[in-house]
Amino acid sequence: MARTPTLAASFALLLSWCYASFAFQPPSSDTTRSIPPRLRTELAANTIIPEAHLRVDSSLVLIPVHVTTPDGFSVTNLAKENFALKEDSVEQTITHFSKGDAPISVGLLFDSSGSMHNKMSKSLEAVARFLKTSNTEDEFFLIEFNEKPKLLVPLTPDSDEIYRRAARIRPFGRTSLLDAIHIALVQMKKARNFRKAIVILSDGGDNRSRFTASEIKNDMLETDVQLFAMGIFDDSVHRQTVEEQNGPRLLDELAEQTGGRMYTVDNLDDLESISARISQELRDQYLLGYSPTNNSRDGKYRQVRLKLDAPAELPKLHANYRHGYYAPSE
Repeated sequence: MARTPTLAASFALLLSWCYASFAFQPPSSDTTRSIPPRLRTELAANTIIPEAHLRVDSSLVLIPVHVTTPDGFSVTNLAKENFALKEDSVEQTITHFSKGDAPISVGLLFDSSGSMHNKMSKSLEAVARFLKTSNTEDEFFLIEFNEKPKLLVPLTPDSDEIYRRAARIRPFGRTSLLDAIHIALVQMKKARNFRKAIVILSDGGDNRSRFTASEIKNDMLETDVQLFAMGIFDDSVHRQTVEEQNGPRLLDELAEQTGGRMYTVDNLDDLESISARISQELRDQYLLGYSPTNNSRDGKYRQVRLKLDAPAELPKLHANYRHGYYAPSE
């Protein structure tokens, strides 16, 4: 179940290496076989990067937030005073605040079902573009899914290895999307970074999994993982099963509840830029921390609501964030 970091003190260490970026940042093709990780900038030479042993007994709740203008541009110059949080309708005091390019643990879920045959080249370019924006402290794992999901590469900082294995994927069979998400959540329990995301690249809904949509929804609610998806969906609804028809809606719901986002890809040529945009969104997040006024260890789901009080000169802003978490249980 979702919990918060073991020690609030570790967050203070985090603030020493999270750097501020300012003003609006615009939403962000060539595929290579070597993808050197992007070096992080503006870090002190003696920066300490803490291990993110998450949740368990701590009373600190962390909420990642991505703020955009109506045009989709990231807003990265807000202050703590511009945010207000409520948990189950009760106002909370934001005690920790940061913004910047913190390390991320990312699970890439690559649809290799037969219907992806004509989409593999563009999909591989999208993977390469995503990996090019990584930094040296990021880690990744790769899952392909067709008749059944398979963990191709466990958690590793080696983005080249992720790309090499993705380049060898060959499409066939049906789509076990839900089972792939389940395996990704199991693998993510080994992640060392406190920011975690699943990024899915798929062209349809599920038609093969053992796990149900409701089971995966509950699994996602019990984690601190954000979900992003690039959906290359088939418009031929009359040829689809009910599960396939519900695929886009399910991914959208999972992304919304976890503070991620689903992008529908209408043109394969847009896939690479959408991949880069998802990566940038992960880099442009604020992190808000608070100690809940309700300290009951009842294991219940706590609903979180965020309100923005932005400077008057800014346009109406939108905040994308995780909408809740599970409290610790005895």
